[in-house]
Amino acid sequence: MTRVTGVILAGGLGRRMGGVDKGLQPLRGRPMVQWVIERFAPQVDELLVNANQNLDAYAARGHRVIPDVIGGFAGPLAGVHRGLTEAAHELVATVPCDSPFLPTDLVVRLRGALESQHAELAVARTGGQSHPVFCLCRKSVLASLTAFLESGGRKIDAWYSALNVVEVLFDDQPDAFSNINTEAELRSFER
Repeated sequence: MTRVTGVILAGGLGRRMGGVDKGLQPLRGRPMVQWVIERFAPQVDELLVNANQNLDAYAARGHRVIPDVIGGFAGPLAGVHRGLTEAAHELVATVPCDSPFLPTDLVVRLRGALESQHAELAVARTGGQSHPVFCLCRKSVLASLTAFLESGGRKIDAWYSALNVVEVLFDDQPDAFSNINTEAELRSFER
C-alpha cells in the first residue's frame, strides 16, 4: 500500500488572532498543534510541520519542520508546495494547525475516494462547504502547483479546480473541521 506523508500547515501569521502563532496558542493547557499532531500522526507514515516562525518550538514536538521556500507568507499553498517538495511518500495529506478536533479517520476516507476515483486530489467537505486545506493529493501535482504559484496564484481552490478532484463528505463529523481563528473562538473551545 502506498505510504502517506502528512503535513501540518502552521506557516501563517495569525492575523485574525492578533498576529500570534496560532499553532502554539494554548488550548486546554496544550498548544493547538499538539492536539493536531495527536490526531493526525497515527494516520500517516511521515509527519512534517510547515512553519515560518518559532521553528524550535515546533521542532520540539519531535517532527521535522519545513519553512516555506516562497517568501512573504504566501498562504497555505506555499506550505502545501513545500510539503510536496519534501515528502518521502507519493501521497501527501495536509491539515491546518488550528483545527484541533480533526477527524481521526480523515486520511483513510480521503484515500479511499482518491484511489477509487483515480483522482489527483481528494478534499474534505461538510454540507455545502469544502475544506481545501484538509486534502490528500498525489505528489505528481507538484508541477501544476509550482506553475500556479509562479503565476502569482494563491487561492487553494483556484489551483485545484484545474485538477481531477474528488470531494469526500464528512457530514457525520461537521464539527471536526472547526478551526480556531480568533481569541474569542479559542476561549469558546476552552469551555
